[in-house]
Amino acid sequence: MINQNYYREKGELTLSKNIDLENGIKLHLINTDKYKTNVVAVFLTHELSRENITKEALIPAVLRMGTQNIKNQQEINKELERLYGANFNCGIEKRGDNHIVKFYTEVINDEYTLNNEELLNKSITLLFDIILNPLTENDGFKVEYVNGEKENLKRVIEGKIDNKSLYSYLRCLEEMFKGEKYSLYEYGYVEDLKGINSNNLYGYYLKFLSECKIDIFVSGKLKQEEKIEILIKDIIKEHFSKTTRNKIAYVTDSKEKLISEQEKYVEEKMDVTQGKLVMSLSINTDGKNVAATSLYNSILGGGANSKLFQNVREKASLAYSAGSGYIKTKNVIAIRCGIEIKNYKKAVEIIKKQLDDMKNGKFNEKDINNAKELMIGGLSAIKDEQTSEISYELSRELGNDKSSIDEYIKQIKEVKKQDIIDIAKEISINTVYFLKD
Repeated sequence: MINQNYYREKGELTLSKNIDLENGIKLHLINTDKYKTNVVAVFLTHELSRENITKEALIPAVLRMGTQNIKNQQEINKELERLYGANFNCGIEKRGDNHIVKFYTEVINDEYTLNNEELLNKSITLLFDIILNPLTENDGFKVEYVNGEKENLKRVIEGKIDNKSLYSYLRCLEEMFKGEKYSLYEYGYVEDLKGINSNNLYGYYLKFLSECKIDIFVSGKLKQEEKIEILIKDIIKEHFSKTTRNKIAYVTDSKEKLISEQEKYVEEKMDVTQGKLVMSLSINTDGKNVAATSLYNSILGGGANSKLFQNVREKASLAYSAGSGYIKTKNVIAIRCGIEIKNYKKAVEIIKKQLDDMKNGKFNEKDINNAKELMIGGLSAIKDEQTSEISYELSRELGNDKSSIDEYIKQIKEVKKQDIIDIAKEISINTVYFLKD
């Protein structure tokens, strides 16, 4: 099945085409002349699980080390240089209750090469060689590569604690979602590394490929769309012809209600000079009014004009930093502040007052207009950056969201003050986490 959408950006025509290739495998073509580069991105999406998260974090690190055709990372880099210095990157992320293994290449558009070389097709072939044709030995990944990447991943996991602000944020969400998939750390756990070897990691990689949702994005000036489609279809057909893809294990973004009977308070001690306060807020709605919730968050803590910044940081001088973020995939807002440890109780008190003020409509049209301007500016910027645009389109795909960026901007413009108040009345504090000395 093929779906096409056209929209005009600053006088430039963009065509988005979505093609179902196999069960759970979809090709997305974004044909646009806005950029001088072509980006190919492949996302392997799998439901989060405690049992497999560490293995999945290792997979891209091992795959990037070499393939059956290109035996090591140095040779891969040489191939990228031959493609006019193309960029390659890979990694993982947690999005909702899904774990995503992702790969990117970026090359200049073919028309800017000296002899019109087919760089895009070559970069697609290289990217899938890395993803689907790993270097193996004795029915497993190359032992040297697995052992080296296990040590690297161990350092990443142990290094989580070095960034105290991020650590506190993750700990608050871990407490809020205790016992649920979303509480898992995207890079996994050190204790799991001991049980991973080249053979069982390779075995899991094959299982992972048979179960994950696969989204392939190609963005740029695509003058030979049919050729690109045929190339990718052939690659997919060749690799998955002997693989049964019946059960695709990923989760469509949900907007569940996560309401606690009472506020949970968690304090942790560490050698810190600045306290880290994180408050997670539950939203007792079905998550459909995303535009109003986003504007609520922007007014509350989205920038220098927000209530948190102005009242907690500027007026009361209680915080070095103060703001909030809306986690759309889980329908949750997280407030983050860096404060002097002695100011903890006062800071919590003032933050609670801001939440009450929002419920009582103590914000004005200027606040709303500032928030709308901030959000619309951010959304418009997405359309000017290829990887951001691809990430937005992936969110739409995983969340079964039909709203384009322009449609979302229209929704934001239509939000009224009462819509924001209605959201505010459905918000409650779930978890308060404080890191102190």
